[in-house]
Amino acid sequence: MRITLTPTAPFRLDLTALALRRDAANVVDRWRPPTYRRVFAPDGAAFEVVVQQHAPTEEPRLTVDVLGPEGVYPTQQVAALLSTVLGLDLDLGAFYAAAANDDPLAELARRFAGLRPPLLPTVFEALVSGVACQQLSLAVGMRLLARLAAAYGAEHEGHHAFPRPEDLSSAEPQHLRAMGFSLRKSETILHLAGAATEGRLDLESLRGVDTGTAVANLMDLPGIGRWTAHYVALRGLGRLEVFPVDDVGAQNKLQDVLDLEQRPGSEETRRIVDRWGAYQGFLYFHLLLDGLERRGMLDPA
Repeated sequence: MRITLTPTAPFRLDLTALALRRDAANVVDRWRPPTYRRVFAPDGAAFEVVVQQHAPTEEPRLTVDVLGPEGVYPTQQVAALLSTVLGLDLDLGAFYAAAANDDPLAELARRFAGLRPPLLPTVFEALVSGVACQQLSLAVGMRLLARLAAAYGAEHEGHHAFPRPEDLSSAEPQHLRAMGFSLRKSETILHLAGAATEGRLDLESLRGVDTGTAVANLMDLPGIGRWTAHYVALRGLGRLEVFPVDDVGAQNKLQDVLDLEQRPGSEETRRIVDRWGAYQGFLYFHLLLDGLERRGMLDPA
């Protein structure tokens, strides 16, 4: 099945997919120019999407091939899913207008025009991703998540979806420990999966509450601190007013972009990013791409 999607302009699939993938160790979100691929299994049956951009940034058009059993997921639902994950319908005109009058942000906005703030498909995935990456390098965290997906995610032609809570129902802490997760992380992930499967924890309901309440509710969960709560608010709930101020990598990127003498701490980072208000989380994604570009991981436009 093939469908066509028309994002609001400007849009660049490459930048958005790379902001979603973050690191080459991510095997769930796959980017091989000019194609973004991912296996989804929201209802347990796996299917793969193959997405390409066939028109320029200012007149974007995407084709999506859906691979899998016929009718496993209706066209409209696939379109809605990708619209959410890739931010296809977002109107960021106010961001670009504000960025034009801000020297450091203007340069980033110009360089990465067409980037959209990507969103992980479920709050559960964002939460597990955040837990996996706690106090580790991004590459190590992504390798842990790749092993988790390979062991428990629904499979389509050798590639795996991210596991749903119920997919982890048979897992034991020692199984995750064997993959490289710490005991604490293993117990946290399986506790969250069990609570979600049994209906004691409704993570998707966080989409309907204000950001402060969502962050507070996340921090009430075992094993979830401020960094992870901010990570989930941004990457799982799409709250662009949230910048993960405790993220050391983001602090380093701020130091580079703003040419600061030293890396800002959490409170200094908060003071710096507050000037970008409702779009400080979008700044976070621009800093991520700047870091990837400095490492030679971005393709020419």
